[in-house]
This record gives sequence, C-alpha cells and structure tokens, in this order.
Amino acid sequence: MTTRPQTIAFIGLGNMGGPMAANLVRAGHAVRGFDLAPASLEAARAEGVAVAGSVLEAVEGASAVVTMLPAGRHVVEVWSQVAGAVPAGTLLIDSSTVDVASAREAHALAEARSCPAIDAPVSGGTGGAKAGTLTFMAGGSEQAFAAAEPILKRMGRSVFHCGAAGAGQAAKICNNMILGISMIGVCEAFALGEKLGLSQQALFDVASVSSGQCWSLTTYCPVPGPVPTSPANTGYRPGFAAALMLKDLRLAQEAAGTAGAATPLGAEAERLYARFDAQGHGGQDFSAIVQMLRGPREEV
Repeated sequence: MTTRPQTIAFIGLGNMGGPMAANLVRAGHAVRGFDLAPASLEAARAEGVAVAGSVLEAVEGASAVVTMLPAGRHVVEVWSQVAGAVPAGTLLIDSSTVDVASAREAHALAEARSCPAIDAPVSGGTGGAKAGTLTFMAGGSEQAFAAAEPILKRMGRSVFHCGAAGAGQAAKICNNMILGISMIGVCEAFALGEKLGLSQQALFDVASVSSGQCWSLTTYCPVPGPVPTSPANTGYRPGFAAALMLKDLRLAQEAAGTAGAATPLGAEAERLYARFDAQGHGGQDFSAIVQMLRGPREEV
C-alpha cells in the first residue's frame, strides 16, 4: 500500500502516542508533535518527530491531526483549539479512549468547521503501538474514514469502520469489557486450580484447546510459563496497566447506565479492578489481578 506523504500533527506523545507518531515518521510522513511532558517530547524528537512548542504550532500547515489524550475533557479541550485554528477540510483523528458523549462532542466541533473527523481508539497496548500492529475501531462518516484509513494503517494492522460518530468508542469499551471479564475468569480458574493441586501447565494445556479457550488464556496467560510472551513472565510489567483497564470498565458502566443496558459481569469486573487499583497495583499489568484473586475467599 502506498500513501502520499503528508504533514501530520500529533498531539499526545506518551507511551502510546509516541510510538504511533514514530511509525508515521517511518512511513515517510512529516510529523510535528506536541506534549505537555518534556520527556515525551525528547523521546519523540529522537524518533524523528519535529517538536512543536504548543498545540497551535503543531497543527499549523498540517493536512491531518491525530490526538492521543488521557480523557474526554482533554480531547474536547484540544479539539476546540484545533478546530478554531485549522482550515476547513483538515482531517481530525482521535485515538484516545474516552466516553461516547465526549467523542460526539468532538465530532460536532469538527463538523462546525467543515473538518472530516474520526474517533479511532485502539487495542493492542504499548507493544502494538511500537510494532505498528494496533487494531483501530473507527467512528465517523464513510468519507472521513476513507481519508483516515491510510494513516491508521501506518500505525496498525487492522482497521475497522464501526459506524457513525462515537461508534469507535462504543466498540472499544464493549471489547474491553469482554477482556476485563474474561481475564478475571481465567485468573479465577488458575487460582482455583492451584488450590486443587492442579499444575498451571496442565490447566493451560487442557483449557487452551477446550471450551475455556480465549485470548486472555492463550495470548495473555496470567501465570508465568505457558505463554512466554505474556507479562506474567516479566513481573507483570504492563502491556496494559490495571489502571487503564479500570478506566475502560468505568467508561463501559457509564455507557451502560446511559443506555439502560444490564451489564452485571461488567459491573463486578469494575468493582474488582477498583479494589486492585486501590491496593496500589494500578501500574501493574491488568493480568496481575490473579494475585488478588488468590487471596482468601472472604477478602475478594
């Protein structure tokens, strides 16, 4: 696939945004980036990103703007600045994971300035960001998606158009609710197996080819040994931190409340990850919750 080189502004150069911007540089784009953290700016500069002194400086002359920010309020704040500064027709892409309402508010800001816009949150963690193997879930018009897809494919392996404005965020929080629930189920099974005298390898060998098979088991096994690339083998150093899983589960519960959807397992997963985070483990990988689930039954 060939993509015409563009000047792309990238706002938010942290653990995810920095590697994503670097992949755009490697694809031949001129990338001008901004972040509030000096360390993130320096890391991006080392990867060939031209560092800007402000959001407005970063977006000047850019044909596309990508944002990767912590929360919905940040996205709306930055898009308010961007929409007031860029000419009509500038493509706006947000890859943050935020609430659906904020995503739609950002789309409205772009629409008011006649700028095509996409909410395109990602799955794949920091490893996927570095390797360029992320999955993008996009919401917006067909025309905006067609414009954004070549850029997204320089940062990811799979790109899906999920529907209108906010649909990308909806897909992301639903997917991660499945992930949080399934990881807890896998962790509970290993904790129970250990107490019953079953070896971790034996449980993995059986479940990985039986009806218990799932991504949380076969790709991201929460105990060391069976899957050498899982964070369990490196002291639960995150690919995807427990605090970020908690954020996504809270977004899912907020959306469920607004939509009137019953998500009892999602609510319980949120409760358990909130407890794990409160115990000081938010910086560990989300699979490390197996350590809490090994505790006495009455403590969980």
